[in-house]
Amino acid sequence: MLVGGEENVNSVVHCATRLRFKLKDAKKANRAGLEAHEGVITVVESGGQYQVVIGSNVNEVYKDLMAISNLDQSTGEKEESGEKGSFLSTLIDIISGIFTPFLGAMAGAGVLKGFLSLATVMGWLSATSGTYIVLFAAADGIFNFLPFFLAFTAAKKFNTNQFVAVGLAAALMHPMMDAATAAGNAITFFGIPITLMSYASTVIPIILAVWIQSYVERFFTKFVPEFIKIILVPLLVLLVMVPLTFIAIGPLGGFIGDGLGYVYSMIYGLSPMVAGAFMGGFWQVLVIFGMHWGFVPIMMTNLSQMGYDTMVPMLLPAVLAQGGAALGVFLKTKDTKMKALAGSSTLTAFFGITEPTVYGVTLKLKKPFIYGCISGAIGGAIIGFAGVKNFAFGLVSILSLPSFISTDSAIASNVMVAIIGTAIAFVLALVLTLILGFDDVIPTVTAATTSATTEELNNDTDPSTYIEKEVIESPLTGRAVLLKDVADEAFASGALGKGMAIEPTVGELTSPVIGVVTIVFPTGHAIGITSDDGTEILMHIGMDTVQMNGDGFTTHVKQGEHVTVGQSLVSFDIEKIKAAGFPVITPIVVTNSADFLDVLTTDKTELNGKDYLMTVVI
Repeated sequence: MLVGGEENVNSVVHCATRLRFKLKDAKKANRAGLEAHEGVITVVESGGQYQVVIGSNVNEVYKDLMAISNLDQSTGEKEESGEKGSFLSTLIDIISGIFTPFLGAMAGAGVLKGFLSLATVMGWLSATSGTYIVLFAAADGIFNFLPFFLAFTAAKKFNTNQFVAVGLAAALMHPMMDAATAAGNAITFFGIPITLMSYASTVIPIILAVWIQSYVERFFTKFVPEFIKIILVPLLVLLVMVPLTFIAIGPLGGFIGDGLGYVYSMIYGLSPMVAGAFMGGFWQVLVIFGMHWGFVPIMMTNLSQMGYDTMVPMLLPAVLAQGGAALGVFLKTKDTKMKALAGSSTLTAFFGITEPTVYGVTLKLKKPFIYGCISGAIGGAIIGFAGVKNFAFGLVSILSLPSFISTDSAIASNVMVAIIGTAIAFVLALVLTLILGFDDVIPTVTAATTSATTEELNNDTDPSTYIEKEVIESPLTGRAVLLKDVADEAFASGALGKGMAIEPTVGELTSPVIGVVTIVFPTGHAIGITSDDGTEILMHIGMDTVQMNGDGFTTHVKQGEHVTVGQSLVSFDIEKIKAAGFPVITPIVVTNSADFLDVLTTDKTELNGKDYLMTVVI
């Protein structure tokens, strides 16, 4: 595994576009190998997390990861250990770990809530109709009962009993307690007064309570006999935590929430225009470093306390401005690959998914990212000055606009300003990108380059007809096999890179280039090398041989070791592999093939060690 092996993973969750690893030692991860993978956009280290940006299909990647790993299938976590990060990075990691698992559901409900507001204002639905009531229950339920969701994910994050945590949230929101709060009745617990408050839609009280629950649970687990632990530990935790939360933790969490809301309101009140310019200009920078998660509790607190939030509208220009810059790149670039990526990422930006846009296009080209930030600041300043409000939480996207509608506010005074500010940001970023331009990287190729064939290379054609980057020699003795004929879709499809495969007759894998060993799997079945010229090569001995757990494999090199052509890397027992029922065919692929014009392969069917195998062409 390119993140340093399964034993290096404390936990892994995913958001809309990223796998968020909490690693014991980030230095063990192979960042170059990850970024060279065709399915990875980039890698970001921020907030105490090792974030692998995948794109919109991250959910499928996460499912595949969980299916092939020994991580806990219910939580995706292992017991954490290793060094602790700073307080800020730890806090951001906690917040992202708690909100990420149900962010999609919450965003979907928020969009529905916004469209219901639009439907009532436009007269399409009556707020008293059965249809509206059913749909509103679907839209508002997740927000009203937010403590239940937070309790479950917080318990996962703090490694404590998730169902006891949900039981704690249920106690806070029990109808009997709600009735006492509504009636204003003074109640006590063994003479200790309880501060009654509504916990519907609150964020901080339940997170604090579950955090303390994790310590209480561990305390009782140490002393309760094993045979009765399954019953007695939850009982004791509830007996302690429910009263403690009503008496102290809940009011403290409410006080912290009030404080956050007050600080934000104070800053916003000083100058909404400056606040909008700052948030619109720097939001994508915060996203890059994962620090945007720190603002989520403030947004939720604003909605809970005031019924609206002013932060999300200021962020919409920041998101769409990157889409405008990407569209400018699409119209201006001469690089066909960049044009395709810019076109698709412009569309994803409209729906709030900016990682492919930022990492794949604007930030990669630098200047378009700056144009987007400047445009986002201008659009945010306009929206902040107008005091645009948001009435339902969701992802910041074009779908957020209906949530800016309230039944007691005019569309023109709220939504239209948001549309105008966002449109200005989008168009300005587009125009700046087209006029001021950027450094477009275009591969320099000739007709002769693209027409060069493997046969010509093998026949020592005049070198002026192609640009040879590096020649890769055969690391094995055996029969050459086309990569498309390998019985493994990941290799056969070329998803892992272009290359060849060899069915070995001698169980000795040698280095095909001069370079540094970047990957040595503990099982010995696969090894990666980055040549001194920058070619990244992965050699995978056999299919599914990881299941042999190293039996029959002997490695002769270590990660980080510099090797020469023909140096022995791994010895393996061909007969033992076959006896275990695994194919011995070995793919050799250039994992950073996309960095080169082509990877040309030999026409030979039988190969000896150090025979010509491939040529990387630029």
